[in-house]
Formats: sequence, C-alpha cells, structure tokens
Amino acid sequence: MNTLIKDIPILDRPRERFIKYGVINLSNEELLSIVLKTGYKGYSVKDISNNILKEIKDITDLKELTINKLIRINGIGEVKAITLLSAIELGRRVYSNKNNIIIKLNNSKEIYNYIKDKLIYKKQEYFYCLYLDTNNKLIEDKLLFIGTLNKANIHPREIFKYAYINDSTKIILIHNHPSNNVIPSKEDIILTKNIIDIAKIHNIKVLDHIIVGLNNYYSFYDNNDI
Repeated sequence: MNTLIKDIPILDRPRERFIKYGVINLSNEELLSIVLKTGYKGYSVKDISNNILKEIKDITDLKELTINKLIRINGIGEVKAITLLSAIELGRRVYSNKNNIIIKLNNSKEIYNYIKDKLIYKKQEYFYCLYLDTNNKLIEDKLLFIGTLNKANIHPREIFKYAYINDSTKIILIHNHPSNNVIPSKEDIILTKNIIDIAKIHNIKVLDHIIVGLNNYYSFYDNNDI
C-alpha cells in the first residue's frame, strides 16, 4: 500500500523533521521526498523516493542517473526527473565550482585533481579545454564535445574560438577514457599534434593534454609527448 505524506504524523513528516532536527539528520528517503515534493500517477512521494533508492547501490550513484534512467522508475515523470537532476547538479556545483577563487594549475596532478570529478564516472568520452592566462590562472573550463563510448569528434575551431573569447594565452586539453585505459590512442596523439600546430599559429601554448581514468591519468607533458 502506498504511504501518503498526509497519513504520516505531522512531526514525522520530512519537512517538519528538517525544521526540528536539521537537514543533516534526515534520511536519504526524506531528502528525496523534500526535493520531489509530491507523488505522481498513483505513487506517493515516499514511494517514489524508495523506488529511486532501490535502483542504486549507494547514494553517490545518484550522480550517474540520467533523465532516461529516471523516467523508467515507477512514479517518476519528466518533470520530477528534471527537478532531481537539477538538484544534484546544483549540489555538485556548490562543492566543486571554483568561482571567485583564483586557481593556478601548474602541474598534471593539480589539473587532474581539479577536473576528475567531472569525468571519472562518465560513460562516454567528454572533451574539456581549460583556458588560462599568462600566469597559469584558470579563466574557464569548457566542455566542448561529448562522444560515444570511446570516441569524440573534436573540432579545433571550437577550441580556439573560446581561447579568443577568454583572451587566453595557454590551454590544457583534457578528455576521459571510459574504459579506464589512459594510454593515448593513435587518434589522441594525432589530435594533440594537430592542435599544437594550430596553437602555434595563434600564438597560444598548449601546456598539456590529460587523459583521465577512474583513479589514474596520463599526461602528455609528463611523458615528453608535448
């Protein structure tokens, strides 16, 4: 039987528990219920929250959910899926966004630590470019391309368009390998060389190309490939 919020004693309802005990003392189900607000098509918000939790092994797996995965869960429609994904993304930005903080990236480890959370769990190839000033201060990180399981079609003109927009003199190329094998492919090597050659024409320096895996990475600079 579906349990409706109105059938739960007032002091045991998620919002009331939030006010009385604080957000840190709420269960995952209660937090989801607050975000989702209401039930949907015969399912109470409590049931929907439990249905979501049954689909994941750990609460951290929420970050891997997509809108298509969510709408296949009983009680989740498009609006609720969008609401939940927006809340997850907002939380990610709160803890990972470096806005208003001066970030200087001087070596491959610093680059990897900065970008890894955006890439390590992706199931497709994502290609980022980091734009820096003359002092290696980060101006912007830009997601430029999303590929298939093991391939992203990279267009150098997009890379350099944002370099000019940001008045950037240095760039760092970054992409992930969902296979977790971070050794550069023949295509990775050719792409890097081509971008370096074009960068020289534009008086822009390519500092590195980082390939990101789950717990490791490959640096073209560290391996003397740049």
